[in-house]
Amino acid sequence: MNVDFNQSPFVVIWENTRACDLACVHCRAAAQSRRSQFELTTEEGYALIDEVARLQPKVFVITGGDPLKREDTLDMIEYAKERGLEPSLTPSATPLLTEATVSRMKRRGLSRMAVSLDASRADLHDDFRRVPGSFDLTLRAIRQAGIEGIPVQVNTTVTRRTVDDLPQMVELLKDLGIVMWSVFFLVPTGRGKKADLITPEAVEALFGFLYETSKKVPFSIRTTEAMHYRRYMLQRMAIESGRSLAGLRDAKTGLIDASTLFLQNGPRPLGIQPQPGAISRAPRGVNEAKGFVFISHIGDVYPSGFLPLKAGNVKNEALGDIYRNSPLFTKLRDNSNLKGKCGRCEFRELCGGSRARAWAVTGDVFAEDPLCIYQPGRAH
Repeated sequence: MNVDFNQSPFVVIWENTRACDLACVHCRAAAQSRRSQFELTTEEGYALIDEVARLQPKVFVITGGDPLKREDTLDMIEYAKERGLEPSLTPSATPLLTEATVSRMKRRGLSRMAVSLDASRADLHDDFRRVPGSFDLTLRAIRQAGIEGIPVQVNTTVTRRTVDDLPQMVELLKDLGIVMWSVFFLVPTGRGKKADLITPEAVEALFGFLYETSKKVPFSIRTTEAMHYRRYMLQRMAIESGRSLAGLRDAKTGLIDASTLFLQNGPRPLGIQPQPGAISRAPRGVNEAKGFVFISHIGDVYPSGFLPLKAGNVKNEALGDIYRNSPLFTKLRDNSNLKGKCGRCEFRELCGGSRARAWAVTGDVFAEDPLCIYQPGRAH
């Protein structure tokens, strides 16, 4: 599958509101209880969906805040489905997320649902989300989605507060019938704090845990804002197969890019297909502005929801034009702009590091990812 990320994104995420009744300690958006008067209107939302449909992304997500705080969200789901998209939704676990609401989502054309679950126990999760009962509401929504036949992705944020509970999380997820576990590595923006980051050494150890777990569980595992997990996976697969990574180097650039070999299924044996309804994976390494675009509740366009550098606004510019031509996006897609060890790394096309975390920690969007322990030149 030949995908040109200079022309079209693989993932489009629209934050249709920042209103949310949760007060999560890590929230990138620092969401508030009330909707903004400057949100895109219903008609502007339909126009945005038209633009997204023209770009034909594989993944289209309506997120928040809590998208259920908007009365027209189910209409947006239905319209996106009519325009040929496969809409996903990331509702918050509040009293708005009832079994009846999940059923209505299914009838209106929802393709996938993603919910956040940050601990295996109610006390830990509810403390993280700052709302009692959130854990139980999340499990109820997951089970109702299963009844409705809606594939579910669970998002778990890795911080110092949650990392020790991840083995217990795996045991819980095995019983919930999910299709994907997305492990979010904290970016200290919004309410997220640098002090909550785990160490680079702990990240590498966690990669090992995720890699081994992915061989044993009935759901797929992927990481968010941990692009260097792709490097780790490739190294482990090479060791286990007895292959040398040298044969995967590009003769001209010296870069290693074997994404088409494993990103579809991770470390599962090649040729095994993902479960029906599994969240789509890109055939190449997606990164901020490279296969990925984020539209805020007021129409501002960003390379990522975690990277608060604005490239334009859909109220006065076409989304496709911003994605293809904005100086910020074109610079981020050029890996020759990377600095430090990310700029020297042979995996920089496959990985590229978290530009959002580099910005949050150093103030330089092209700086090396502070959570990567790998030293370039050690791939064999």
